Amino acid sequence: MSSEFIVRLIGMIIFSILGVYSGVYLGQLANVEPGTNTLSVEQYGVIIGMVGALVGLILTPFLTTRPIRALRQLLSRISAQNLFAALSGLVVGLIIAVLAAFPLSLLPKPLGSILPFVGVLLFGYLGVAVFMMRQHDLFSIFQSLNPRSGGSSSAGETADSKSNLADNRSILLDTSVIIDGRIADIARTGFIPGALLIPRFVLTELQYIADSPDSLRRQRGRRGMEVLSTLQKEPSIPVRLSDIDVEGVREVDDKLVILARQMRCPILTNDYNLNRIAELQGVTVLNVNELANAVKSVLLPGEILNIRVIQEGKESGQGVGYMDDGTMVVIENGREHMDREIEVVVTKVLQTAAGRMIFARPEF
Repeated sequence: MSSEFIVRLIGMIIFSILGVYSGVYLGQLANVEPGTNTLSVEQYGVIIGMVGALVGLILTPFLTTRPIRALRQLLSRISAQNLFAALSGLVVGLIIAVLAAFPLSLLPKPLGSILPFVGVLLFGYLGVAVFMMRQHDLFSIFQSLNPRSGGSSSAGETADSKSNLADNRSILLDTSVIIDGRIADIARTGFIPGALLIPRFVLTELQYIADSPDSLRRQRGRRGMEVLSTLQKEPSIPVRLSDIDVEGVREVDDKLVILARQMRCPILTNDYNLNRIAELQGVTVLNVNELANAVKSVLLPGEILNIRVIQEGKESGQGVGYMDDGTMVVIENGREHMDREIEVVVTKVLQTAAGRMIFARPEF
């Protein structure tokens, strides 16, 4: 039995009782003169009581549970830092308003009775606005006053505190980067500074993909399960599974962005749409595809490569080969060297949205 159904029943009972009392009162007014009304007082009470029960059954959720649910959803989207800054600014604004209320109340009427209330609204709003705008500066001041932040500690203590912060840093994993599989190799190298945090709803989506009737999606989901198993077996890779969730939000990408804002941690993904949405909301994104493009070999025109020509190019006489990192090499007059490894000279390097493309010609 849901809470909304219980609230509906309670509202139906309350509104029906109010309807009965209202009906009895209206019936007494209508029957002041005997014989002027065909309905008795009891009939008025029953009819209006039934109408009140129906109104209570329909309107109670819109007066109770629905506003509370909307408020909880709104608060879940606000980070803890923003919420603390807003509450602090409100408290400071109200304190200033209280201090200013006494001299304002001594002014002649009607200013003496209106301005204290206006001051509460004005100083409360200004306190919230100022603290929200300067929250980063205020939190940096608090961190500098904290003796554990390293302001007056020795170099060794500073290094220890930084290492502890790095160890405690969490990185949220997206479903796409788990299915991709490269995260296991990247994490094994030690370049990821922190623990890999996998929320329960990401595992649920991964399981849904693994149980898909589509064979390709099912194979990708199972590969993601194997990647997670590999990550958990690595002692040098901290992996944490968490039951943390975001209420009122159904999409996995939206939940990840909200969690990243609340926890102030980055998202590791290779999903372009999630990357753009997270960046627009001020969330740090670690994109595996951007990392792969960044670590590809840097070549200059005139350098010599050994490339195996594996297919024909789009233009006449062209051949196509690939480097070890997957970079495409288009070779002029390379079609005649199909299925052979030849030495080529780089003539041009082209950076496109899909990646890096290299043009070359045979050296001999």
